[in-house]
Amino acid sequence: MDWHLLGLAFITVFLSELGDKSQLAAIAISGGSKSPRAVFLGATAALLLASFLGVIIGEGTAQILPDRVVKIIAAVGFLVIAVRLLLPQSKESQKDTG
Repeated sequence: MDWHLLGLAFITVFLSELGDKSQLAAIAISGGSKSPRAVFLGATAALLLASFLGVIIGEGTAQILPDRVVKIIAAVGFLVIAVRLLLPQSKESQKDTG
């Protein structure tokens, strides 16, 4: 097993999940629940399944596309998200949200 890769994946996912919507949802659900263990198990199972699907899709994509193309697609995707977050909303979309 590649321990360096394992550690890198753990740190990356752990840091990206801190304060994420999934963590906030778990906080909200556990606040109104009498069974925090069930909330923990449910949230853990959901994160495991989402991570598993990401690994399977990533592995399949790596079989079809070259590594460089996958990295470019990911970079463009993150760039689009960043630009959309930084640009002010149009007046029309502000009317829709309230």
